[in-house]
Amino acid sequence: MAAPRKYPDELRERAIRMALDARRDPTTRVNAFKRIGGQLGINAETLRNWVLQAEVNAGDRPGTTTDAAARLAELERENRELRRANEILRRASAFFAAELDRPSR
Repeated sequence: MAAPRKYPDELRERAIRMALDARRDPTTRVNAFKRIGGQLGINAETLRNWVLQAEVNAGDRPGTTTDAAARLAELERENRELRRANEILRRASAFFAAELDRPSR
């Protein structure tokens, strides 16, 4: 289960839009994250990470998209569950095979 988000999605989207607009304009590019983060009450590094991930999701920057990361986490979780189930089945079959090999009284 994911941790609750500290910031609402609307604030996050607005901050990303503002930062992307500020970065496009050379006059407002300098310290854009710090300035916008201060205006909205968001840490500048948090805002920078949001913008970088938004650029990855849009295909403007190389990296793993949010959807791909979620899918990968889901597949890894499923893989762990299947490995655990296989281990249980292997131990159960070994137990019952040993029971069949014992002579009956």
